[in-house]
Amino acid sequence: MVSGLELAGPIPDITIGKLTNLRTLDLSSNRITALPSDMWSLSSLKTLNLSSNQISGLLPNDIGNFGGLETLDLSGNSFTGEIPPAVRSLLSLRVLKIGGNGFEGRIPVEILSCMSLVVLDLSLNKLNGSLPEGFGASFPNLQRLNLAGNGIEGRDSDFTDMKSLNFLNISGNLFKGPAMGLFQEGLEVMDLSRNKFEGHISQVQFSSNLVYLDLSENELSGEMFGDFSQAKNLKHLNLAFNRFSRKEFPEINEVSSLEYLNLSKTGVIGSIPGEISKLGNLNTLDLSDNHLTGDIPSSLTMKSLQVLDISSNNMTGEIPSQVLQKLPWMSSFNFSSNNFTFCGGPEISSEMIQARLHGSSNSCPIAANPDLFKEKTRRHKGQKLAIALTISMVTLLVALLLFLAFGCRRKSRMWPVKQMSYKEEQNISGPFSFQTDSTTWVADVKQANSVGVVIFEKPLLNITFADLLAATSNFDRGTLLAEGKFGPVYSGFLPGGIHVAVKVLVHGSTLTEQEAARELEYLGRIKHPNLVPLTGYCLAGDQRIAIYDYMENGNLQNLLHDLPLGVQATTDDWTTETWEKDDNNGIQNVGSEGLLTTWAFRHKIALGTARALAFLHHGCSPPIIHRDVKASSVYLDYNLEPRLSDFGLAKVFGNGLDEEIARGSPGYSPPEFSDPGYDIPTPKSDVYCYGVILFELISGKKPVEDDYHEERDGSLVSWVRGLVRKNQSLRAIDPKIRGTGLDRDMAEALKIGYLCTADLPSKRPSMQQVVGLLKDIEPRS
Repeated sequence: MVSGLELAGPIPDITIGKLTNLRTLDLSSNRITALPSDMWSLSSLKTLNLSSNQISGLLPNDIGNFGGLETLDLSGNSFTGEIPPAVRSLLSLRVLKIGGNGFEGRIPVEILSCMSLVVLDLSLNKLNGSLPEGFGASFPNLQRLNLAGNGIEGRDSDFTDMKSLNFLNISGNLFKGPAMGLFQEGLEVMDLSRNKFEGHISQVQFSSNLVYLDLSENELSGEMFGDFSQAKNLKHLNLAFNRFSRKEFPEINEVSSLEYLNLSKTGVIGSIPGEISKLGNLNTLDLSDNHLTGDIPSSLTMKSLQVLDISSNNMTGEIPSQVLQKLPWMSSFNFSSNNFTFCGGPEISSEMIQARLHGSSNSCPIAANPDLFKEKTRRHKGQKLAIALTISMVTLLVALLLFLAFGCRRKSRMWPVKQMSYKEEQNISGPFSFQTDSTTWVADVKQANSVGVVIFEKPLLNITFADLLAATSNFDRGTLLAEGKFGPVYSGFLPGGIHVAVKVLVHGSTLTEQEAARELEYLGRIKHPNLVPLTGYCLAGDQRIAIYDYMENGNLQNLLHDLPLGVQATTDDWTTETWEKDDNNGIQNVGSEGLLTTWAFRHKIALGTARALAFLHHGCSPPIIHRDVKASSVYLDYNLEPRLSDFGLAKVFGNGLDEEIARGSPGYSPPEFSDPGYDIPTPKSDVYCYGVILFELISGKKPVEDDYHEERDGSLVSWVRGLVRKNQSLRAIDPKIRGTGLDRDMAEALKIGYLCTADLPSKRPSMQQVVGLLKDIEPRS
């Protein structure tokens, strides 16, 4: 066993293969990049553990040589391609773990030959299609099945015959139809979240064995569970984000073992029952985004309770003193977006107010609350306003696997650009130096043909740095699309007609070539409909070059601020400093009216961008913090879908990220970035930047430079926040979109931006909560 010894690089040939009697080989938790060719001759192996390494490429059919293998663990690597059919030879296999790789295609029918399996983990890959016919009946002894984080399709009937299962995780897939058939007697853990299950579950009979149940983010309807009397051992219950009919708080008090309860956005009405105190082991309670009314019960003070979120309801009254006394000992609480009053008594110290209620005072402090600014508050001027007691937002499970980002859309100048064929000049040598208006960068390579370019979707395509030179006319200024903080971006066509945006990361990286490649490979696996896909990369000496899908319709900065109303950018000239109307060449797929002059389209951009950030923060492990969210990083693809770019690039620089980049862009920098004690960005930093974009979309104004007479610091954020506080939100709405939607919805969107741009990070909502708020005001088609 040589696990965790920091072994790095490929294993040399003619080494392991000599150990012909070896029965157990554990090389896990190292940095191994490739396997020796003679390893496949170890026919006596019973256990092979290569997990948590950096092994890439295809898994060869030679895996079938291990006919006596009982345990195979390849999880946490970078294997790609299809699962080889040779797995049919592994008849003795009891444990198969290949999660956390890049395997793609359908699950092969040959895997049904592994009938001795007890544990099967195919999670976090790129598998798709339906399960092989007879999948459930083929594994009579299977106890643990994990298919999470793929794109697999199917129905509950696919698992009917799996009578030995005690662990089932199929979250983040495309399973649909009813879920009733999945509730089997022996199951202890069921995670069906982030699928498309629908129908009713009220008649489900709980098994006394069930400990963990997650049905969140499906399309379930009707009533919630009616009878919890058999759920004696249930500890974790998540039903959030479904379509249940409105009903009062479920009678769940008998489940005394419950430790986690999430009923966020499940249509719960009425009040929180005082009997909830019977859940003496409850650690987390999330009732946010419902229709709860009444007071907070004074009994909501269970000793074990550490996380409490009742935000975005319609609750009223004073927060009970018993609850206030408990708050200092909790790790997270959120009472925002209700109608509470708070007048601190002697039990609330000034130190606590400063530390946990920043910006408030011990005399009924006011906090940002979307509902506070509605007309009904005018009828209750004497009533004290609500308080947002947010120390940190409850991290909700989200779904949707998928990810990454960039794209550009300025095209080359109208004049012809010289094209050079470096393929014909096989001996062209470097180093190569290139210059733009603001920077000079060098690719220190000896031979352009010797430096490969990785294209993820076309691994067999033989592309080199010479092709990048040819595609961009030697990185000519005529192909320059933009110059961002990370470096210049060029347009080009690679062999095969692939239209790409080539981003040169000019700031020095402290990562080794292997480390940089690993980060870029990881970013290439991140897919989401609202992220710009990373197509590939090139490591040219010390220069890191990222290659993205080309975005046909430009970025939000150009479209929102650089174009006069009614004038569409021509797709043939993105480099001139003035815009000329062209009746023949407009934005792709955009009518002459200009979609950006409608509220529906701006809301679409806002929601898509919010979904992208929510995915990065909640759908990636570890969470990805963008660090430079701004209008120029939001692009529109050919189908006019918003896509966020540039996320994850900060990690490619390692510790070499320039101070200017780390501190954000003018007009978008959160207040904490100017704090001398500021250390590293958090997801809440991104939330602030998103709030600025939301203000831009609704007001049509720039974050800085526009004429904000009324504000001392001359920023969009201070101007809009001032109007929201004065209940004058309508003054901030762009005249170009007035009349294209409901004023109250646009005003509500400004209040969402208000919450996002709170001075204190802990008072800002999570991006998942922002998505929910925006969906509530989604224009009807």
